[in-house]
Amino acid sequence: MATKKIEAILPPRAPHYVGDGFRVHNFIPSVPPLSMQRMSPFVMMDYNSKFYFPPSNRPKGVGVHPHRGFETVTIAYKGKVAHHDSAGNSGIIGEGEVQWMTAASGVLHKEYHEEAFSKSGGDFQMVQLWVNLPAKDKMSKPKYQGITKENIKRYKLANNSGVIEVIAGQYEDVEGAASTFTPLHLLNAKLNKGGVVDFSFPENYNTGLLVIEGKIKVNGTEVNTDHFVLFKNSGESFQVEAPESAIVLVLSGEPIHEPIAAQGPFVMNSRMEIIQAIEDYNMGKFGHLND
Repeated sequence: MATKKIEAILPPRAPHYVGDGFRVHNFIPSVPPLSMQRMSPFVMMDYNSKFYFPPSNRPKGVGVHPHRGFETVTIAYKGKVAHHDSAGNSGIIGEGEVQWMTAASGVLHKEYHEEAFSKSGGDFQMVQLWVNLPAKDKMSKPKYQGITKENIKRYKLANNSGVIEVIAGQYEDVEGAASTFTPLHLLNAKLNKGGVVDFSFPENYNTGLLVIEGKIKVNGTEVNTDHFVLFKNSGESFQVEAPESAIVLVLSGEPIHEPIAAQGPFVMNSRMEIIQAIEDYNMGKFGHLND
């Protein structure tokens, strides 16, 4: 099986705030060559690297805002996030859990630090991905998947190397709990010191990984914490070694070969669809949600 070679190792950009509760480094689409098309179906990645938020009586976060045409996937590594949306869904995700919201035809939502976490303060570390939807599914009904620790399937690696948490897609014979509209894999590799793990994905899939904790070697090349590895679209397999304990987010998906028109919180296929989304939002067609 041919090796999937590294195209680029990308450091994090300077952080910025989304609302007042998420201090993020944007990788997709801000870091070349990580454009929306290059990493399709993953059209946005914000990484809140580990950051201490002091105690606050008012939960920090992002107020009510709309989305249409894609899914938001929030993976919690440290801290807790609460969510409410205009489709009537709500939930709290904590360390090791995932919130998967399908905005599709349109929702309003808000996300913010969970109340008890806000009052106590603490380290906060999250990844949010936007997963694009194919044109035929962009106007489907919104839905919500709250994936708790108990729902996340795990594959135990040999030789005490660690564990692979399968959020979506598959690793070996273990399938993830999340349902997806197009084929993709989303995995957390939690590796012990000295651990080694092999991955294999179709060569046409857009594939990358983000080092959440520790340092790793990918096909023998050292990669530091908070760095993103982009793989070439050739070959299928690669190896990750952990000289020290590490957590690595691995993402790989079949690209959606359709035009992308994106503006703010909307990801559609044409400029006209963006204009329609703005009109529908202004007319209240995304529902209602109190701030």
